[in-house]
Amino acid sequence: MSQRILGIESSCDETAAAVVADGREILSSVVASQIDVHRKYGGVVPELASREHLRQIVPVVRGAMTQAGMKLGELDAIGVTQGPGLVGALLVGITYGKTLATALGKPLVAVNHLEGHVHAVFLEAHKIGRQPTLPAVCLIVSGGHTVLYAVKRESEPGREGSGLLSYRKLGQTRDDAAGEAYDKVAKLLGLGYPGGPILDRLARAAKGAPAPVKFGPTKTRGNPLDFSFSGLKTAVLYHVREHAEYEAEIRRREEAIERGERKFEGLLPLCTPQTLGLVREFQNAVVRDLVERTMAAAGELSAGSVLVSGGVAANSQLRETFEERAKAAGMEVFFPSRALSTDNAAMIAAAAYPRLRAGILADVTLNADPSLALA
Repeated sequence: MSQRILGIESSCDETAAAVVADGREILSSVVASQIDVHRKYGGVVPELASREHLRQIVPVVRGAMTQAGMKLGELDAIGVTQGPGLVGALLVGITYGKTLATALGKPLVAVNHLEGHVHAVFLEAHKIGRQPTLPAVCLIVSGGHTVLYAVKRESEPGREGSGLLSYRKLGQTRDDAAGEAYDKVAKLLGLGYPGGPILDRLARAAKGAPAPVKFGPTKTRGNPLDFSFSGLKTAVLYHVREHAEYEAEIRRREEAIERGERKFEGLLPLCTPQTLGLVREFQNAVVRDLVERTMAAAGELSAGSVLVSGGVAANSQLRETFEERAKAAGMEVFFPSRALSTDNAAMIAAAAYPRLRAGILADVTLNADPSLALA
């Protein structure tokens, strides 16, 4: 019999539940997004996020069970995100998961959100009949995280064959995560929230529009595999401040968004070639930095493959550039689907499976850890 785990994810602004069998087969996945709640603030408001999780957790879990065609008593375990994330948001999922596990008499498994993103790659690879070669270099890139890990199979005595992975941190952002930089630049240009999807599409639409400014590679002292996006964001800010011609179109876009007209098709005509060129140059700089440092890490470690996960992994230019560079290096690169790139509970259930097999269980004393480290 397969082991079916209910995963619960509530680390930020998505309330999610999913049932996954044997850490590989997704039987259901339900995600309730809070984008509309936080959009007018230009980012996630922790108190509002916690309130929405309280409102959504029961119907989301019920939806996941219905979609899987199962009853709660048929589950083999409950996996829940312990951290990192917003403490109030995490507590909603943890409290519900602990209560459910206790009431059902099922094992409770605590999962690191970042490890969930790693397992999202393996879920997708399994769906298409491929298997990433380990050791691998994994880039987790999202609104809250930009970090590089070396990933290999766990070799701890007594746990061989459990499927546990071990991690070593290679580099991380020293300031803004890449997703944060996208959101801040989008807000600066009057393009709404979240910034990643709209900036990606506008960059593709820029085509032959000349770049009004050039952004060079980011240089970091110390660890060459560390990232930094705050300076790039500030460079966009200074450029816009120094050129008054941006003001009128930014105001027009902000007014359109206030009217609820935030779709790409409506915003594109409100963007001049100068703005499109600026967006493309910003994205070029972000993608170049992410790809260069990740591929440098893969070369240093003689990695068997490259894994890319997190919300920004859905960016079309990032995917295309990674695929080109990996092919040239004779290496495979793996991404989750766009649905598995953003926060979801299928990845939490998948990450819980090897921990369940290895007997790494939690109990009713489990608490949220907003700064939980993966390595």
